[in-house]
Amino acid sequence: MHDDRRQFSRIPFDAHTMLQQDGWCVAAQLIDISLRGLLVMQPDNWDATRASAPFIAIVELSEGSQIRMEVTLAHAEEGLLGFQCEHIDLDSISHLRRLIALNLGDEALLERELGALL
Repeated sequence: MHDDRRQFSRIPFDAHTMLQQDGWCVAAQLIDISLRGLLVMQPDNWDATRASAPFIAIVELSEGSQIRMEVTLAHAEEGLLGFQCEHIDLDSISHLRRLIALNLGDEALLERELGALL
């Protein structure tokens, strides 16, 4: 089986993060983020019956902007929820790209990851 997770650098990042689904909304503690998705601590009031439908993940950034992704739950284990990005808008991918570039410090690696994503 091919493992996509190895192609994408996971950036440890602490930011106010919300998971939304059909009017339901819960705050989650962000562990890390990548071009492929994000990992959060499982919220105390997590409703596992919602796991099969897509979510909107919103990561608030310090300058007032946000990264907004449509995500699906990829795995849930040991109090962690891993979400895979299904769709991200242009503004959000720009913010995420800048965040990853600042944390990687390697433009060539970032370009390789963006190429693998596309």
